[in-house]
Amino acid sequence: MSGKEQEGSDYFQNATLSVRWVQGFPMKELAFINNTTICYPCGNFLIFLNIEKERKTVLQCMNGNVGAVATNIPFEVVAFSDRKFKPSIYIYNYPALTKRAKLKGNAQLDYTLLQFSHSGIYLASYSSIPEHEVTLWNWETKVILCRRSEPGVEIKQMTFNPKNWRQLCLSSEDYMAIWNIERCDKDHYLKPKQINMPSEDGTFSKEYEGILSQDIKDPFYGPVLPVAAIAGLVGLEAENFKPKDFFQPPLHPVAHCWNSTNDIYVCCEEGQILLINGESLLVTILSQVSETPEAFRATWAPPSLMTSAENLIKEDEENYSKGHRINSMAVYKEKLFIAGEDGILCSVHIKDYNYTIKDQINVQSPVESIFFSPDCKQLLILTDTGSIFSYVPEESKNIQTILEASTTKVQAIDFITPGNQYCMSITVSGEFYIWMAEDGFPISKLCLKTKVGAMACCPSSFSVAVGTTTGRLLILNVYDVQNPRLVHNILLTSASIQHMNYDQNGMFLIIGASDRNVFILSAKASEIFKIIGYTDSDLCSDERGRLKNEFILRTVYETDHILSSAVLDFHDDKLYGFCSQEPYICTFEIPKKKSKSVVLELQNKIPSKHYGTGMLYLSFHGQWLVSIAKDGILSIRDIKSLEPFVRSRCHSYHGEGIQSMAFSLDGQFILMNGKEDGALVCLKWKTIMGILIHECIEYLEVYLPSMKKSIEEEEKFFFEMKDSQLFLDTLYEQSGYHKKHSFTEAKISDEAYEVEITWLQKKNREAIRKETKEFSEKKRQLKDGIKSLNKTIQDMLMENELADYIAQLDQKEFSLDVEEIERLYEEREEELEKLKKEAEMDNLAKKFLCHVLKEECWDSMKTKGTSIKSFHNCLEVKNFPMKERNPEELEELERVFQLRKIEIAEYQLRKEIAEVLPTALKRHEIEEEEEEEEEEPKIKESGFLNYLFGSLSYELLEDTSLLYSQLELHTREEKINQIILLKDIIYNIKTNFNKEFTNAHRQKNLEIARVKERNVNIGRIIDDLNLRERIWQPELEVCENPERMLVVEDHEIKVERILTPWEKEQAEIAEALELERLLLFQADDARQRALMDMMGGVLQVKKEDILKMEIPPPAFTLKSDAVWTEDERKQFKEYEKKVKDLNDEREKYKKSLDAELKRLQTSVYDTTQTFDKILKRLFGKKVKCDMVINQEELKIAIISFSLLIDEELLTRELELNSFLERKQSEKIRTYDDIYNAREKLDAYRETYDILIAEDKVLERGFKKEFSELPTSLVETLYKMFKRRPRQHKQKRPEGGQRFTPYDDEQGFIHLHQENLTQLMKAMKELDNPHNMPEGLELSVWNNFCALRRSKVENEQKVKQKALVLLEMQTFLRKRTEDDDKVQADIEKCLQEIHLLQEEKMNYQLNSTIQILITQGQVELENFHFVLDFTDSILINRVLIEDINSIVRTQGQKKIASMIESKNFHNGITQIEWEHKKMEMEMEDLNQKAWDIQILFLSKERQKFLKEANYEILVGHEIFIMEQTLANMEKTHKREVDYFKKLLKQLGKCRNKEDAANFTLSCELRNEMVSLCERREICKTIGSQLTCENIANKRYEAMLQQQKLIDVTKIQAEQISILQAEVERLRMRTFPALIQM
Repeated sequence: MSGKEQEGSDYFQNATLSVRWVQGFPMKELAFINNTTICYPCGNFLIFLNIEKERKTVLQCMNGNVGAVATNIPFEVVAFSDRKFKPSIYIYNYPALTKRAKLKGNAQLDYTLLQFSHSGIYLASYSSIPEHEVTLWNWETKVILCRRSEPGVEIKQMTFNPKNWRQLCLSSEDYMAIWNIERCDKDHYLKPKQINMPSEDGTFSKEYEGILSQDIKDPFYGPVLPVAAIAGLVGLEAENFKPKDFFQPPLHPVAHCWNSTNDIYVCCEEGQILLINGESLLVTILSQVSETPEAFRATWAPPSLMTSAENLIKEDEENYSKGHRINSMAVYKEKLFIAGEDGILCSVHIKDYNYTIKDQINVQSPVESIFFSPDCKQLLILTDTGSIFSYVPEESKNIQTILEASTTKVQAIDFITPGNQYCMSITVSGEFYIWMAEDGFPISKLCLKTKVGAMACCPSSFSVAVGTTTGRLLILNVYDVQNPRLVHNILLTSASIQHMNYDQNGMFLIIGASDRNVFILSAKASEIFKIIGYTDSDLCSDERGRLKNEFILRTVYETDHILSSAVLDFHDDKLYGFCSQEPYICTFEIPKKKSKSVVLELQNKIPSKHYGTGMLYLSFHGQWLVSIAKDGILSIRDIKSLEPFVRSRCHSYHGEGIQSMAFSLDGQFILMNGKEDGALVCLKWKTIMGILIHECIEYLEVYLPSMKKSIEEEEKFFFEMKDSQLFLDTLYEQSGYHKKHSFTEAKISDEAYEVEITWLQKKNREAIRKETKEFSEKKRQLKDGIKSLNKTIQDMLMENELADYIAQLDQKEFSLDVEEIERLYEEREEELEKLKKEAEMDNLAKKFLCHVLKEECWDSMKTKGTSIKSFHNCLEVKNFPMKERNPEELEELERVFQLRKIEIAEYQLRKEIAEVLPTALKRHEIEEEEEEEEEEPKIKESGFLNYLFGSLSYELLEDTSLLYSQLELHTREEKINQIILLKDIIYNIKTNFNKEFTNAHRQKNLEIARVKERNVNIGRIIDDLNLRERIWQPELEVCENPERMLVVEDHEIKVERILTPWEKEQAEIAEALELERLLLFQADDARQRALMDMMGGVLQVKKEDILKMEIPPPAFTLKSDAVWTEDERKQFKEYEKKVKDLNDEREKYKKSLDAELKRLQTSVYDTTQTFDKILKRLFGKKVKCDMVINQEELKIAIISFSLLIDEELLTRELELNSFLERKQSEKIRTYDDIYNAREKLDAYRETYDILIAEDKVLERGFKKEFSELPTSLVETLYKMFKRRPRQHKQKRPEGGQRFTPYDDEQGFIHLHQENLTQLMKAMKELDNPHNMPEGLELSVWNNFCALRRSKVENEQKVKQKALVLLEMQTFLRKRTEDDDKVQADIEKCLQEIHLLQEEKMNYQLNSTIQILITQGQVELENFHFVLDFTDSILINRVLIEDINSIVRTQGQKKIASMIESKNFHNGITQIEWEHKKMEMEMEDLNQKAWDIQILFLSKERQKFLKEANYEILVGHEIFIMEQTLANMEKTHKREVDYFKKLLKQLGKCRNKEDAANFTLSCELRNEMVSLCERREICKTIGSQLTCENIANKRYEAMLQQQKLIDVTKIQAEQISILQAEVERLRMRTFPALIQM
C-alpha cells in the first residue's frame, strides 16, 4: 500500500456519523417522564418531546429496535428493552440521557411489557414466548428479586398498585389476575390469584369445585362420578377440567386502572365496566344510569360535526348499547375517562355501583390509549395513527394537538436545491412535508390527496416531481418553503409511477412505470415540462410517442450475479451492483465497444456486510458509494476500494430495514426513512477529515454557479404559472380542526375525472387518425377487392350445388383461409380430447370408489346379505350378513376356551375334594339320600338354569357349558371372557342359521329349475292345444341374488356406449367371423335339401306331430261325384276312413295332453307350496334366533356397562391418588416454607431482641455514665436525653400544583430517608452548645450529644426492624394458612378415597343380572264382576288418586327400607366374609410357622451356607456344564447328519414303493371292474337267496350278542363286589397322619 492510500484509509477510519434529528410518531407506547415531557419509541430511537417548548431529544438504542418502554416519574428515568436474541433492559437518566443501569434477565426473544412501581425502586418485566415470565427487579442494585412463569398466558397490560407496590395487576383478553409480592426479610415471592370474570349476560358462572366436589351415590345405574373420571382424565387435566354445563363465555377485559381505594376499574370488550376489589377480588358489574338530555353535552367538536342534544344522546346510547371496544381508561378524582375504537372520549361519573356518562368529545379517530400527566393537569390522547392530543378536564373545553401524525408511512425523501438547508418527505397518502435540515423543524405541509409512488427534486430549479399510483405526474414549486404549491399535473399513463430521477444537470426527468415503460420529459418550466417520449422493453419511439433509435442508444448487459440494485459512475465506465442472492457488492467494467448484448466482466467483488436485499446510491460528487439493506445498516464506501469507512445502524430488520436515503448537495446531511418503523432520520458528520469534505465542497463550488442562472430563469416561469387543479381520485378530505399550524391543501376541482385521458392514449389516437387519413384510399381498394372475391366464391358455391353428386367438391375446398379451418379443427379435437380425458378420469375415480366400497362392504363379508321370498305369499326371510373372524379374535377365543375348561376342571376337582367324607358310612347315607331325591333336584336345577341363564340359546342346541354364571361375574377378566363367549355364541347361532338358509336357498334354486323344466312341457302342451294361458314362471329377485346389483346389464344403459380402440378392433373381428359363419351355413347343402324335399325336414314322425298331420284328398275330388268311377269311389271311402281315424287319434291325444297339463300344474303348485312351508319354518327359526341374539346382546351391553363403571371407578381412584400425591408433595413444600420462614423469623427476632436490649442498656446506663455530676444536672440531662425533635408534616403544593389521586399514600419518594435526614438536622440543632445547661463542661456535653445521637439512631433501627419483623410474621401466617389449606385438601381427599372404595365394593357385590320371565296369559281365580251399581257411591277420582299416591309413597318407603335391609344384610355378609378371611389368614400364618419349623435344608443350601467362595464354585460348575453342552451339541450334529442320510435312503425306498403302488393300483382298477360285473350278475340272478342268507346271519349275531351281554352283567356284579372288598381292605391299612 502506498503512503497516499494509507493516509486515505486513516481518514476513513476517523469518520463518524451522528443522529441530528428524528421524526416519527408513537404507535402504542407513550409515557410521561415529567410534567412537561413525554417519550415514545420510534424505530431504533426513543424520542423525548417537551410539550411546552415543542423541543425533541433523541436517544438511540445501539442494539436495534426499541421494544417495551416504561418511565419512572419521581426519579426521571426511562427503561426500555432492545429486540435481539437474549435482550437486555437499559435504564437512562433524563435529561442527561446517561445510562443508569443495564439489566440482563432470562428472556430469550423479547420483553413485551415493562412497568415501574410508584415507589420507584422496583421494576416489573414480562417476557412472552417462550418463557411467559414475570420478573421483579430492584433496578438500583440490578438484582432480580423474584420471578414466576405462567405458561400459555399472554399478558397485554401490567400495572402496579399505586398505593401498594406489593400488588401487580396483569390482564389480557382471556386472563386477569392480581399478583401479590410477598417478602420475608430479603426474599421476595410472587403469588398470583386469578380473578373469576362474569359471563356476557352479567351473571357469574357456577363455580366448579373440581376434583373433590362429587358426592358418591348408589343409584340404579351405578355411582355418579365426576365428568373428568367419565372422560378418563387423570392428573392435572382432571383437576383443571371444567364441564360444559359449568362453562359460560366470560367477559374479555381490554383495559384496567387502579383507583385511590385500591380497587380496579376494568373495561371489557363487550362494553361492560367492572369494579374489582383489590383485596377480596370480588367483581361487581357497574350499571349505566341514563340522564336527561341536558346532562349529555359535547364539550367541543368541529362545526361540521356539531349535532343537537337529542342526536348526541341517541348516538351515545347506540354506541354503548352496541358495546364499542374500549382500549384505554384513566382515573381523575371521582371521574373515570374512557376511550376506544369509536374515537369518543367519555367522562364517566361513578357512584356506588352505578355510572353516568357526563361529557363526550369526538376525537374522530380510534383512540389507542389515554393517560394523565404526573400532576393530573392534562390528559393525553394517543390515536391509532400516532397523533397526540391534549385535553384539560377543568380548564379547557376542547382538545389541542400536541403531535399530528401522518395517516400513512413515508414513501420518498429528498433535499431541496441547493440541498443543505431544507429537506422534504412525502407519504403514501400524498402528505408533503418540508423540514429544516439542521434541526428537523416542520416548515410546511401540503396535502395532495392522492396516493404517491415516487418523488424527486430537480437540481436546476425549485421544483419537485411527484408520481402517483394512478399514473399522474405532479410538479410542485417549493421556492417559498412556507407555501409550496402545485403548478402542473399531467396524466401520463394508467400504470403506477414507481421510479423518478433527474439527470445530474437537471435537464431531463426520467420516469419509470409499473408497465415497464420509461418516460423522458423536459425538466424545465420554460418548456412546460414537455414530454419527449417513452421507451419500453422492446421498441424505441415513433409518432405514437415511442423514442426513436437515433435519439437513445440502449445496450443489454448480462452479469454472472442476480442484482437487486445497480448504479453507474460519472465516467460511465463502471457499474456497481448489489447482489440479491449473495452478500456481495460487485464492480463490473463496461466495455467501450457498443453492441446489443454484452456480458460484463467482474472486476471486483467484496462482502457487503449486509443481509437481505439492498440498494446502492452514489453521492453527488461521485466519490462515495452508499449501500442500504433490510438489516437497517447504512454503509458509506469509497468508490475506489469499496471498503466502508463509516457504518450507522439507524433502523433494524424488525422494521424491514431502510427504504430509501438521500445526500445533501454538500454531503453534510444524510436523510433516511425506514420501511415499516415510520422513522425519518437525519444524520450529520460528527468527525470527518478535511480531505473528504474538501471533495464535496469543490463539487459544490463548481456546481452551484452553473446552476444558479438556470434556477433564476426557471423561477420566473414558475412565478407566472398558476396553481394547478388536481382531480380527486383517492383519499378523503381530512378535517383540520385540531391543527396547530395552518398547512395548505391542493385545490380541488369538480370536473369529472373520467373525461381526462392519458398522454399515451392521446398519442395513440393521433397516430391512428394520421394513419387513417394517409391510407384511406388503399383501404377502400382493399374493401372493393374483398367484396368482388366474396361474390365470386358465392357463384362458385351455387354452381357446385347444381353439379352432379360425384362432380361436387367438398365445402372445405372453397375456404380461402385453410390454416384457420385447420386451427379450428385442431382446437375442436383438443377440446374433445380434453373432455374425453376428464370423462376417463371421472370414470376411473368412480371405478376406484366402487372397488373400495365393494372390497370393504362386499368382498370382506364371509356371508353376504341375502333373502328368500316365498312363492305364493309375501313372506321374506333374510340371513345374517357376517364377516370372517380374524386370527387375533380366533386366538383370543381359543385362549378363553382353554381357560374356561381349566377353570371348570379345577372347580369340579375342588368340589370333589371338598365333598369327600371321613367315613364310608356317612358317604353311604348321603348316597341313599341323594338316590331318594334324585328326581326333584334335577327339576329344580333345570328350573334354575331356565330362569337365571338369561337367554334361550340353550334351546338352539348351542353349547353353553363354558359360560360363567351371572352371579359369579365379579372381576374384570371374567366379564371380558364372558363377552367373548357370548359373542362366540351369537356367531355360532348366526352360522347355524345361515347353513339352513343356504340349504333353503339352494332348494329354491332347484325348485325354480324344476318349474322351468316342467314349464317347457307345459308350454309345448299349450302350444299343441292352442290354449291362451299364461305360464307362471318364478324367478329370483334382486334381493335373493344380490350379485346382480353389482353387474350392469346392457338393457340398463340408456346412452350409446363408447368403445375404446381395442374394443372396436375386437368387435370388428367378431363381426367378420360371424359373417363368415353365416355365409358357410347358407352355402348349397344337398343332404339338407333332399331331407326337406322327401320327408319334410324330419327323419321320423313324432307323436306330437299328429295334430299337425293332414291327409291330402285324392285328385278326383275336384270333379263331380257323378262322374266318379268305382275305383274312385272306393278310394274316397278309404280317404274318409283315414280322416276319421286321424280325428279319433287327435281327440285321444288332446285328452292325454290335457291330463298331462293338469298333472304338471298340480305338481308345480305342490312343490312350491311345500317350499313355502319349509320357508315358514325357517322364518320361525329366524325370529327365535333374533330373539336369542337380542338377549345375548343385552347381556353383553349389561356387562359392558359394568366394565365401563369399573373403568370409571378405577380412573377416579387413580385421579384421587394422583391428587393426593400432588398435595402431599405440596404439603412438603409448604412445610419447608414454614420451617424456613420460622427459622428466619427466629433469627431476626433474636437480632431484634438484641437491638432492643442494647437500647434499654443505653437508657439504663445513662445515669451511670453521668454519675459524677450533680443529681439536678443529671435529671436535666435525662429529660434532654428523652426529648426528641418535632417531626414536621409534609406540606401540600401551593398554587397551580396538584396532587394525584394517590397522594395520601404515596407522599414523596424517599419519605423515610428524608424523615431521617430531617431528624438528624434537628438533632444537630439540639446538639448546639447554646442548649447546654449551665454548669456543664463542654466535653461532658459532647459526650452527652454523642450518647443521645446513638440512642436516636438505635431507636430508628428498632422501628425499622419492627416493621420488617411484622412483615415476616405476616409472611409466616400466610404460609401457615396455605399449609392448613393443603392439609384440609389431603384429609378431604383421603375421605373421598375411602368412600370410593366402599362404593366400589358395594357395586361389585350388587351385580345386575338378566332373568327370563315366563310369558303368557294370567288366570284369575274367584273373581266376580260387579254388574249392579245401585248401592254404589260416585266419588271424585282425586280422592282415589291421592290414596294411590299415598300407597305409592308408602311402597317406595317400603322399597327403600328393603334396600336398606338388604344393604345391612350385605354388610353382615361382608363382615362374616372378613371374619372368615381373617380365620383363613390365621390358618395360613400357622401353616407358615409350621413350615418354618420343619424347613428342610438341602445339600445345595448347606453348601451355599458353608462354602466361602460359593460364586467360584458355581462358576466352575457352569464351566463344566458348558463343556457338557458343547459335547451334546456335537453329538446332536452327528445324529442329525445320520438322520439326514437315513432320510435320503427312505426317500429312495419311498419312490420305489410309489412305483409298486402305481402298478398295484392299475391292477386294482381291473379287479374293481370285474368285481362290479360280478356284482351286477349277482343282483340279477341271486338277489333273493342273498337276502335270506343275510337275515339268518343277523339273527345268529343277535343271539350271540344277547348271550355276551348276560355274561358281562354277571361279571360286572362280581367285579363291583371285589372292588368294595379291596376298598375295605385298603381303608383298613390306610396310614393316619397326626399333626405334631
